[in-house]
Amino acid sequence: MRNRNSILGFLCFFMVFISVRAQENDSIPDTQIEPPETPMLADAGVKKDTVNTFKKIKLDGISAVVGDYLILDSDIEKTLIDLRSQGAAMDDITHCGLLGKLMEDRLYAHQAVQDSILVSDDEVNATSDRQMQQLVQQVGSMEKVLDFYNKESVEDFREELYNINKLRMLSEKMQQKIISEIEVTPEEVRQFFNKIPADEKPVFGAELEISQIVKIPEIPEEEKQKTINKLNEIKADCEDNDASFSVKAILYSQDPGSKSKGGFYSMTRETPFVKEFKDVAFSLRQGEISEPFETSFGYHIIYIEKIRGQELDLRHILLQPEIPQSSIDKARVELDTIRKHLIEGKYTFAEAALNFSDEKETKFDGGLLRNPINFDSRFELTKMDPALYNQVRNLKDNEISQPTLEQDPTGGPPRYKILKVTNRYDEHEANFAQDYIKIQELALRDKQFNTIRKWLNDHIADTYVSVGVENRDCEFANKWVKE
Repeated sequence: MRNRNSILGFLCFFMVFISVRAQENDSIPDTQIEPPETPMLADAGVKKDTVNTFKKIKLDGISAVVGDYLILDSDIEKTLIDLRSQGAAMDDITHCGLLGKLMEDRLYAHQAVQDSILVSDDEVNATSDRQMQQLVQQVGSMEKVLDFYNKESVEDFREELYNINKLRMLSEKMQQKIISEIEVTPEEVRQFFNKIPADEKPVFGAELEISQIVKIPEIPEEEKQKTINKLNEIKADCEDNDASFSVKAILYSQDPGSKSKGGFYSMTRETPFVKEFKDVAFSLRQGEISEPFETSFGYHIIYIEKIRGQELDLRHILLQPEIPQSSIDKARVELDTIRKHLIEGKYTFAEAALNFSDEKETKFDGGLLRNPINFDSRFELTKMDPALYNQVRNLKDNEISQPTLEQDPTGGPPRYKILKVTNRYDEHEANFAQDYIKIQELALRDKQFNTIRKWLNDHIADTYVSVGVENRDCEFANKWVKE
């Protein structure tokens, strides 16, 4: 009997956006066309003899040609080293499978050029600059980065990153275009589900629906003003005395994501920062420091270090006002009272959430939490955030938890909350009515996969492709070797 979870495995693979079937092995990551975000050093998992092998790679062997793109033997070897350095499981990754994946990438990029899909130099350079900054911060110096990548100069390294990122972006945009308008109708979802063999119906794990009511301790106005005054002092010191904004961020900022980097972020209008932050950032000129302003995280000032087209390099300092213990105690007492009234039946949990909860994201939906992965209301137990799991694992049906103090997971001030498990779903074989959203997602991925496969077959036939003699015996999933 075949594995009942094979369809689930199929979904896991295609949940990675546009993950196209890798030749011979579907699990090959797309690392060759984007350098790893972590340094590939011996102490990070790459043995010294592996690095030496990297430096001895033959550079003039051609493995394949796809349209206007060459794939060198060294491209495959570099990718294998990249995968090893990132701890990828190498047992199922083969030379032929990896070559097939690289050929797919170049076919997408080639066709993107033919279809006049554009990637601006500003976009590519901004991405390359960000990668270089990350590598330097992680390794310690540009010299170490150049030494590892066997580059003689920053210009050489930048040029290689430019070529890699340009190809990757073209490939991604082509794939987005191929599947961007694909949708599935309810009838297509039904047909997809009915075609799944009975012994391969997906099994969904036990799931919970969880609701919560949140009380955020009130911050006194005098504490807010103290925070604003401190930010104004920092701003004045930087403007009047040429103090380093970067050093000030390291010393004072309460943003854990940027404090160690001197408050540095690189962002565009599409970067998922809160609206208030982006509005201020894009209203400033290069070299300007903002006035203090408030977001849900606290109070900020922003310094614009560099403007590159639609991308900003900025530094910021976040300060959070001090919350007195009296405010924290008051929030807990309020939740204790709300919990008591719920137990007495004075109102429903949904009514209490609407009228008393301080969390805007859930209060209008009866306090119902949404899974951040797919925005569904259900949380699968085996995939639930450990902190949330520990808070609800012992709750019985209709039981309401005691008030729990926790740090806001988004980085805002601490808050109290009470939780209730509103629905339980035991592990079960897929049911069309009960699991429609999950089945719809499976059907969509299946349709995307079939569209991608057809696109590949059609464009391989219409594109100049040449596979080197040494690789023509490979058993590719696509017909790369033409008669």
